[in-house]
Amino acid sequence: MTGSGRELVVAHSSDVHVDHHYTPRFFNGDGCGFLRAVIEGANACDADLLLLAGDTFDCHRLPDGLIEDAARVISGAEMNVVLLPGNHDPVTDDAVYQHPALRALNNLCVLGASCGEDIILDEFDLQIWGRAHRDYLDMEPLAAPPPRAARWRIGMAHGHYVPQPDRSISPRPAWLFGDSDIEKAACDYIALGHWNRRVQAGPAHQQAHYCGSPDYACSFNLVEMSAAAHIVIRQIPLALSGDVLMKLQQSRP
Repeated sequence: MTGSGRELVVAHSSDVHVDHHYTPRFFNGDGCGFLRAVIEGANACDADLLLLAGDTFDCHRLPDGLIEDAARVISGAEMNVVLLPGNHDPVTDDAVYQHPALRALNNLCVLGASCGEDIILDEFDLQIWGRAHRDYLDMEPLAAPPPRAARWRIGMAHGHYVPQPDRSISPRPAWLFGDSDIEKAACDYIALGHWNRRVQAGPAHQQAHYCGSPDYACSFNLVEMSAAAHIVIRQIPLALSGDVLMKLQQSRP
C-alpha cells in the first residue's frame, strides 16, 4: 500500500458480467474485458483489496474456456479479491465457483462459497460481511448483520435501494434494502452492486455506495481509509480504448 497516511485502500467494482454474448461485443471477443480493465485499474492504484459486489459472472452457463480465462485474469490481481455472488451468479449447485480453475485461486474469496459470509482479514484489522445470493428468488441483502469484530468494517450488498422499502407491495422490485438496513449494518463503507449508475445510497452520513457498472460508469470506486481522514472515495476511470468507449456510447439508447 502506498499513499501518505492511508491505512487501507480498497477498490470496489460490480456487475462486470463476464459472459460470452454481451461483453465480447466491446472487446473483440474477450468476455473478460470489463473484469480485466477493473483489475488493471486496481493494480495501477496499488489497492490492498478488490471488492466485486455481485454479478461478476453473467450466468453459470459459461464455456469452460471462458471461466478459465476469468481465473487467469483474477490471478493477475496484485491483491486479494473478495467476490459477492449476485442475482446473476448466485451460490447454486451448478455455480461457476465450483470450477477447478476458480477453486485453485489463492487470491480469491467468494463469500458464501469458498469462504464464509463474515470474514476477518487480520493484516488490515478488517471485517468484511456480505449476504450472498443463494438462488434466483427474493432476499434481503443487508438483513441480520453480524457483530462488529475488527477496527474496520466493510459491508457488501447486491440489490435495490429504496429509502423506506414496503415489502408488502406486489409486484415490486426484488432484493430491497433501505435506510434503516444501512444504519443497522454499522459499516465504515458498504460496497453496493446491481445498479449501473454510480451513486451514494442511504443517509448522507453513511458511506454506502453503488460504484456503477463498468459498461455504464466506465470507472470504479477507490476507497481510502485512514484514521485522520477516515474515508475518502474517489472515482477512478477505467483505461478503456477509444474503440471500446465508442462502442459503449453507440450501444446506449
